[in-house]
Amino acid sequence: QLQFVESGGGLVEPGGSLRLACIASGFPLQHYSIAWVRHAPGKGREAVSCINSGDKKIYYTDSVKGRFTISTDNAENTMYLQMNNLNLEDSGDYHCAAGIDGCKGLADGGEDYWGRGTRVTVSS
Repeated sequence: QLQFVESGGGLVEPGGSLRLACIASGFPLQHYSIAWVRHAPGKGREAVSCINSGDKKIYYTDSVKGRFTISTDNAENTMYLQMNNLNLEDSGDYHCAAGIDGCKGLADGGEDYWGRGTRVTVSS
């Protein structure tokens, strides 16, 4: 069975940190471009971070640069998103996504695999 399972979301105060994890099963993460995609209330889809499978280049959307870090553990077939100094605008459902068309493809919704998401709520 091919699937993603996300975890690590929750309620956190502004300035706090969370670490999201996404375990993949049934396919090797290292062969795909992978991304964390956020759906925020009243906003559209946004790929907040991505690792391109070809050149392993890492991308972050401007609003999270310097605060979020994407990483992978190939032995565990797991991807992570370390989120520091969270603010109210970071709230949303975070999904992991994987695809063969690179980070641009993932930003445009062209993923081959999609997780159900984990909710992050930043509130005081």
